[in-house]
Amino acid sequence: MLKFATMIGHILIAAMLSAPTTSAPALHVMTWNVCAGTNSACPLYGRSTADLAWHVAVLASDTDAIFLQEFCTGADADLERELEARTGRAWTVKSAPLTHPDGSPYQCHPDRTGRPRGTQSVTLAVAGPDVRFEVHPLTSPPWGPRRFAICTADRAFCTTHLSSGMRNDDRQKGAPYRHTQLRELLKLGADVVGGDLNLVPRAAAIAYKGRDECDPRNRWTYVTRKRKIDYLFARDGRVRRCFLDYARSAWSDHVPLHAWISRR
Repeated sequence: MLKFATMIGHILIAAMLSAPTTSAPALHVMTWNVCAGTNSACPLYGRSTADLAWHVAVLASDTDAIFLQEFCTGADADLERELEARTGRAWTVKSAPLTHPDGSPYQCHPDRTGRPRGTQSVTLAVAGPDVRFEVHPLTSPPWGPRRFAICTADRAFCTTHLSSGMRNDDRQKGAPYRHTQLRELLKLGADVVGGDLNLVPRAAAIAYKGRDECDPRNRWTYVTRKRKIDYLFARDGRVRRCFLDYARSAWSDHVPLHAWISRR
């Protein structure tokens, strides 16, 4: 009897070891500065809100979360509808609009027919119904645009667009506002964080501590100057794969950046 039980035990253990294991699919996250709001040199400048939504959705229809910068709040509803139509899933889209120093909206330029497109924004789209969000103000130059981070309430995702480094937006030596903004962003403790940081990797070094970066090769993401300033970070050991969609580099002055990240 003991011999028979031992044999059965060995068979069960062997079956367990040889059985295929299943794991949850990785989260697919994309970040992209669409350059749609106020820069007349960009292809999506002046395009309708429906066009903006289409260009994002065609890139990101199999994603779980989308980080957008220089988007327009007037396109939020169009983006939600376009994503839901393409994926068959519910989506929730939320924007944090930029403001001028006096608090007035940092308006997107109207489309080519003169229709308003809302305010230039940093935007977070997440697959799922009724996702809750939080908007966090970041320390910004008193004379420049007010910057924000937008996160899911559970801090699964968090994105931002840091100060640009132009004359009216943190051009001082050492980029003091961008470094302060980056520290504030990281302090929020999101599982997946990223966006247009307007810092090259050596200047964004604090973001790498305890985190995986989607593209350790540091390939360029900013078309105009061929440098890396867009990022996706996840907690250490969670980034599985990274892809820079250079085929779409004519759509914006930034390259869409994709990461596949293991779930919590």
